[in-house]
Amino acid sequence: MADGWSSDTGEAVYRSRDAVKNLKIRVRIQRVTSTAVLSQQLQQQVSAQQERGVIELSTFSSQTRSADDDEEEQMVGWQEKLFSQFEVDFFRMESVCQSPLDSQYHTEIMALERAGGRRNRRIFTYTDYDRFTNLEEQHSQSLMTPSKATPTFLAERMANIRHRRQERHPVEGTVPKARPVIWEPSEEFVKNSHVINTPVQTMYIMADLGPNGKLGQKENEHVLCTVKVDGNGVITIKPDFNNTKGPYRLETAGEKKEVWRLTLENASAGISPEEKEREQRMYKDLYVRHRDYLNSLVGQDFEMPPPGILRLLVNGEIVSAKGYEYDNLYIHFFLELPNNWSSVPFLALSGVTQTCRTRTLGKDNVAFFSHPFSFEAFFRKEDETEGSLPQWPVLYFKVLSLDFWQRYRTEGYGYLVIPATPGCHSLNCSTWRPLQCGTVAELRRFFIGGAPELEDSSYVHVPGTFKGDRLSRFGFRTETTGSVSFTLHCMQHARAFVDAGKLKKKRQSVLDQLGGYSQQGSVYNVLEAFQRARRRMQEARESLPRDLINTTTTLVPESSA
Repeated sequence: MADGWSSDTGEAVYRSRDAVKNLKIRVRIQRVTSTAVLSQQLQQQVSAQQERGVIELSTFSSQTRSADDDEEEQMVGWQEKLFSQFEVDFFRMESVCQSPLDSQYHTEIMALERAGGRRNRRIFTYTDYDRFTNLEEQHSQSLMTPSKATPTFLAERMANIRHRRQERHPVEGTVPKARPVIWEPSEEFVKNSHVINTPVQTMYIMADLGPNGKLGQKENEHVLCTVKVDGNGVITIKPDFNNTKGPYRLETAGEKKEVWRLTLENASAGISPEEKEREQRMYKDLYVRHRDYLNSLVGQDFEMPPPGILRLLVNGEIVSAKGYEYDNLYIHFFLELPNNWSSVPFLALSGVTQTCRTRTLGKDNVAFFSHPFSFEAFFRKEDETEGSLPQWPVLYFKVLSLDFWQRYRTEGYGYLVIPATPGCHSLNCSTWRPLQCGTVAELRRFFIGGAPELEDSSYVHVPGTFKGDRLSRFGFRTETTGSVSFTLHCMQHARAFVDAGKLKKKRQSVLDQLGGYSQQGSVYNVLEAFQRARRRMQEARESLPRDLINTTTTLVPESSA
């Protein structure tokens, strides 16, 4: 029998969205000590003697009543009051009533006696309004501290934290809405603010485990189950329902120790399929209404750009920089928009990263920035007859280092062209810096900072203001430095995408091909390479002697013939 007991008497926490008044608990206690065994043996003997006809009826009825006292089962609801034998004897006299609750109990007990008596015998309850609930909680608080220790202010306040009614008044000293921050809190305010303020209701299911015929003594009362419910719908039950576990063991104190078997079962009425379906429809309707409300605030359609406009969104990240001479690096970057490109007013097209120290990773010193940035630009094709593809924005950046005296040095210049294809791109851009020959320049760079700088950072590429045919850097001394890693997420948005998808038309003009740049990125690179090769061929042709050109031109037709 000992192997069938359940030793897990810890509390269990449940959450319910339904009303707690629907909670029902079936409690069953049964005596399993030698007295019950003797009673069973006597019943067997009585049955055997009754067959022989040598027993009196009065003896059999006495044993039957004794067996009924050894077992009881009750259905207990939330905050349902079941009176004990002690309360019945105590509140039967009207002279002992000192409060309205005592008078109410007196009235209910007198009504029960007129109706034939109470239905329970050993199992009874203490609700949230009884004195036992306060005494029990104060006793549990005292068990957590030594017997000679004085309780602190926080312990006293926590002992009285259980509030019977949800509509209680707020504690003095709470933070008002108009002053969310108290810059100079008083000592009393600090004490009051450290107290939890969640309303909790408590209920105790008890049992009178006294001997037969001696019920109603306070020392024989035992707590079977404790049920607590807070304002958030959290239900705490100690001990938990038995379910598939064995019954709990109760052992009384004193000379005649008796063992009782306790079984707790959740007897709350389950929701019917019709009610469950109706509740699901209600929640579904609530979620649909909430979704419609959010759609009314945000809108169901995307913000389309005007016809003939390509919208470019770039969400990028400066990942890292490596291979530079000095530590404490930071990067200054800006975006240059070519012709026919524009940006949103008041949108910053430049930025500076944080200063980052390097760490050794393999053979390189790497500075991890992880600095995000975002740009938004619009392209409008003004000349429809022009056959060349448009130029894309260019991101220029400059890598600098900061020394102990807050002096900076230029570590390198670089650029990257925003990819013409949408999607995610990981780019690694190499940099260089101007170089001034001589030992004095290097000593100046090391001791006092500073270095030759570019007056126009777009000089590393083709400046947007350049209008000539040739851009010469002859005689300009540079030194290759490190590299910077970028991650770009490019998105293109145009009305031509939607129109072409709906009408399934074939794009013809450059303006209609705004959405086709993702497929024509390679064509754009080929055209640029062809134009550069053509210019070099023309320059080489002009540098040849006149007679050699004529000879070449006359030989080609003859060989062709």
